[in-house]
Formats: sequence, structure tokens, C-alpha cells
Amino acid sequence: MTTPGIDVPDARGRIGLDRTGRDLTGNPDVVVRDVELIAAAWHVLRRTTFDYRHADGRWTTEQRETYDRGDGATVLLYDPDRRTVLLTRQFRFPVYVNGHPDGMLIETAAGLLDDDAPADAIRREATEELGVEVGELEHVFDVWMSPGSVTERLHFYAAPYTPASRTGAGGGVADEGEDIEAVELPFDEALAGTVDGRIADAKTIMLVQWAALHGPFSCRRSRNGADLAGR
Repeated sequence: MTTPGIDVPDARGRIGLDRTGRDLTGNPDVVVRDVELIAAAWHVLRRTTFDYRHADGRWTTEQRETYDRGDGATVLLYDPDRRTVLLTRQFRFPVYVNGHPDGMLIETAAGLLDDDAPADAIRREATEELGVEVGELEHVFDVWMSPGSVTERLHFYAAPYTPASRTGAGGGVADEGEDIEAVELPFDEALAGTVDGRIADAKTIMLVQWAALHGPFSCRRSRNGADLAGR
């Protein structure tokens, strides 16, 4: 018997999806014993069995399910002269089904890498979602957003924009079901939104607060982005 995604290609042409993690050797206290493919529709759900050595020296056999959707990137677009940020607003069913009033989230532009380098991927997403041609990017940090179950590592960036750099309509890729609204906010309003709940998306909160503490709207930077801490 053959299984799509293991022995033969699945609908996305993938094979050997049960091999991920079997060859890990970086932690001598973890020995992977088995990897089961639970589901492989758009993304991949696996159950991994491994032996784990605790701090007291005893070994136990553990199982963890991991959801693999690939890595992603996100960018905070900011206008330092007008003190604004350019964000997206779109419907997110997972938050809607888990208590959000209408499922409409305000977010930084973001997307999966899809085999591109992180910087290339986020330039693509900024163009698709907001119609902005991004120039110089500043890498902020890389973060595992939900390490208990999701494998995704998100690459965070920031970049300036001006009204002139908004050269396209944005809105996302219609063929992928995207219906994205561009939302330009005064930075102080966006920062307040991270506190009062108007902005409830983790990556957006992180980038907006970074911008206030260390980024383009912090007291440590001049208007041209120079770091003033050492002066």
C-alpha cells in the first residue's frame, strides 16, 4: 500500500514527509524513534515519538504533534516624516472561531517564504498586499511564534515607505482567496492599539513596540535612522 506524501507524491508533489526530524543529532538528550504523517493537505501534521533524558538522568518516551506550514516573513512599513505605519486588515477565520468579534485583524504585511529568501519573500508580500515597492530592509529579529506545536519561524523586518512608493493597488492575490485592505495609521494610534486591543496580532504588536523602543520612532534614533545611543 502506498501513501501520498510518503511513498508517492501528494497533491502538492511532496514525498518523504515522514522523514523530517529523524536525523536530528543536535541534542544528546533527545533520540527520535519514529515520525508519523497524520495529515498533509496544504500544510503537514506529524506525530513524533522520541526518548527524552530529564535533568535527573531518567529517560522517558514522549510524543509531540507538530504543524509544519513552512517559515514566513513580516514587515513593518513606516513613514518617518509623517509618523505613520501602513498595515493590513483582513478576515482570519481561526481567530473568528476562537472568540474574536468579527475575525477582522489589523496586521503587518506577512506571508510564507515559499522557497524564497526571507527578504525576497517579504518584498513580494508587501507588493501583493499593500502595493508598496520596498527599498532597503532592516532585519529586526527571527522568532518561533508558537513553539509548543507549530514549527514556523518568522523573520521580522522594517522598512520605510512614502506615498510615492505605493505604486500598486495591493489587496492580496485574489486567486488565493485574499481580500486585504490597506490601513494607514498614525504611529501613536497604532501603539495605543497594541495596548487597548484594537491590534491583537502578535507579530504586529511586536514590531510596533520594537519601533517605539528601538526602531524608527524611538528617542534613540534621529529622523534619518541613525542610532543616537552612543552620542
